[in-house]
Amino acid sequence: MSESIVLNMWRRLARPYASEVPEITIHEESLSSPGALSVVLAATDELNRRYGSVDDDIATHLDELSPPLGYYLVARSNGHLAGGVGVRSIGEPKLAAGEVKRLWVRPDLRRTGVAELLMNSLEARARELGYRTLYLETGDGQPEALAFYPKHGWHPVENFPPGAFTHHLAIRFSKML
Repeated sequence: MSESIVLNMWRRLARPYASEVPEITIHEESLSSPGALSVVLAATDELNRRYGSVDDDIATHLDELSPPLGYYLVARSNGHLAGGVGVRSIGEPKLAAGEVKRLWVRPDLRRTGVAELLMNSLEARARELGYRTLYLETGDGQPEALAFYPKHGWHPVENFPPGAFTHHLAIRFSKML
């Protein structure tokens, strides 16, 4: 993603001691960059706190979230990490299906539009790469996600495409692009 996406958010956050968030930028970053890796590890840490140890091979996902078929977007607020999200290819290539991985927003910036901006940017980039359908999974330990995705056009599905791994207790969603 070559151009920066900027969101002016001149509203107060609904938290004590919070200040205004004037600018959010989003860039595609290599997972070897300190910013992207920090966001992925923060997301994994939060998943571990919510669910216990996540039996997820982070190293595998890091490779899969890299070009040519994967990518990771990092959001920054005034240059500081704000969140991130990535996509990896799943299923048979002819399906042009991708899986959204590791959407995470810094806790003090949640409910400010950062997740929506990240997901909109992710979907636009996925279209550019030829993806036709995106999938994601979440769980009961993430009530914010369960509320967020249906409001943004994601629909519950029973399964991912054949050959794609899913966690047996996951709640799955998909979105046609």
